[in-house]
Amino acid sequence: MSGVVTLFGGSGFIGRHLTQALARRGCIVRVATRDPERALITKTSGTVGQVVPMRCASWDAASVARAVAGADAAVNLVGTLYEKDKNTFERTHVKVPETIARACQQAGIRHFVHLSALGANVNSASVYARSKAAGEAAVRAAHPDAVILRPSVIFGPEDHFFNRFARLALWSPVLPLIGGGQTRFQPVYVGDVAAAIVTTLDNATARGHLYELGGPAVYRFRQLMEFMLREIDRMPKLLTLSFNAAEMLASVLQILPNPMLTRDQVALLRQDNIVTLRSQTLETLGISSTSLEAVVPAYLAAYRTGGRFAHLAEA
Repeated sequence: MSGVVTLFGGSGFIGRHLTQALARRGCIVRVATRDPERALITKTSGTVGQVVPMRCASWDAASVARAVAGADAAVNLVGTLYEKDKNTFERTHVKVPETIARACQQAGIRHFVHLSALGANVNSASVYARSKAAGEAAVRAAHPDAVILRPSVIFGPEDHFFNRFARLALWSPVLPLIGGGQTRFQPVYVGDVAAAIVTTLDNATARGHLYELGGPAVYRFRQLMEFMLREIDRMPKLLTLSFNAAEMLASVLQILPNPMLTRDQVALLRQDNIVTLRSQTLETLGISSTSLEAVVPAYLAAYRTGGRFAHLAEA
């Protein structure tokens, strides 16, 4: 892939890694975001003028049309884990991708990748998962050639999973295991997700296809917490919390500005988050998945100091 790529949601965790991958390929990357100042860090990913932050309201058709004008490809990474004010699941996961997909179709951009999530399902008890499925349908209707990627939990430096629980373990004597920590995950490395996006942009045969992205191994949530605690050398108690009790706790926590847990997230944890049988995967794209044991210890090492350098892992 070469030329100009417009990246929506590019100032976040995944976007920073993808920007680096695209810059290495010689692409000009437009980082379209509502807050260009937050995206300034991405400019270090390439040579002078190669990465260009630009202001864009991704829910506004005119703003999105300007962002994709003259581009050769586009990628949508916009997403949210919880609803806040106008930032609803419907707006973020359905309206935004539909607007971007339609703008790409109208601009004649055939290379368009939409990042969804493993577990997207119209019949899910989780509003998040239903909105992800609705977003996929909206993208497909507006841009039939779009590539849709569904990653499991994504790990890597600055991730929102291991870092989040490691920070909590620094001060809390207890870590809750919702549903006994039996939910299964297939964590995927952020570098592999970026590679999958670049590969599908390069590959014309990938157009119109859906890929599920998972790592080489499946873990129970309890196993992931035990692994994280060993790496940071902390020993808080792992407390089993039933789904019903977790919902009661989440009813209180979700009113906070940045909630640690919401009722919808509890509903999401009732289902495993693993690649389904007969799906197209990283291996289909010729990408060897990276184990979390090969990557996570290096960035969790900061927490072994008792948190002195834990700010380095902040997203």
